[in-house]
Amino acid sequence: MAETDAALRTLAHNVRTARARADLSLDELGRRAKVSKGALVGLEKAQGNPNFATLVRLADTLGVSVSALLDGPAEGRVRVASADAVMPLWAGERGSEARLMLTTSGPAPVEVWRWRLEPGEEYASHPHQAGVVETVSVTSGRMALVVDGTEHPVEAGQTATFDGDAPHTYRGAGDETCHLIMTVHLPPGPAPTP
Repeated sequence: MAETDAALRTLAHNVRTARARADLSLDELGRRAKVSKGALVGLEKAQGNPNFATLVRLADTLGVSVSALLDGPAEGRVRVASADAVMPLWAGERGSEARLMLTTSGPAPVEVWRWRLEPGEEYASHPHQAGVVETVSVTSGRMALVVDGTEHPVEAGQTATFDGDAPHTYRGAGDETCHLIMTVHLPPGPAPTP
C-alpha cells in the first residue's frame, strides 16, 4: 500500500509540475485531455486511480511521456529495468499486458514498452499528438497492427513503424502469444524552465 501511495504522490507532483510548465488551468487541461476537472483535482491531490488511457491523454496533452508523469527523480547515469519489477499499465481479460519499461531522457524522449498479446485480444489506442512515431518489433508470435482502419500483419522478426497521430490497434493474431517491443518516439517537448 505504501508503494501505491508513493506512486500516487509522485504522479500528482509530476502532473501539477507539467501543467504549470504548460501554463494550463485545470479546466483547460481537462478540456484538452477529455478528463473531468474533478478527476484532475483528485489526481493532483494524490487521490483516485487513473487508468492507462487517462495517463496517455494527459501525457499527450502536456507534451510529456507517460513515464515523465510516473517516474520519480533520476537515480543515476545508467538505468536498468527488469520486466518483473515493472507493473503493467494495461492488462487484458485474456492475459495480455503492456509494461512501460523506461523512457529515455533528452529533448525528444523515447518510451520503451514490452507487450504480450494473447490470440484475439486487442488494445485500441486513441490518436496521439502530432509528431509521435511508434515502432513495433515482434519477437515471437504474430500480431495485427491496425492503423487508420487498415490492417497490417506483423510476424516474429518483423518491425513496423507508423505515425501515432492516427487511430491504431494492436491485436494478437494466430494461435500463440505474441511478444513485442514497442517504442514511442515523442516530439521535442517544451524547454524546461530554469
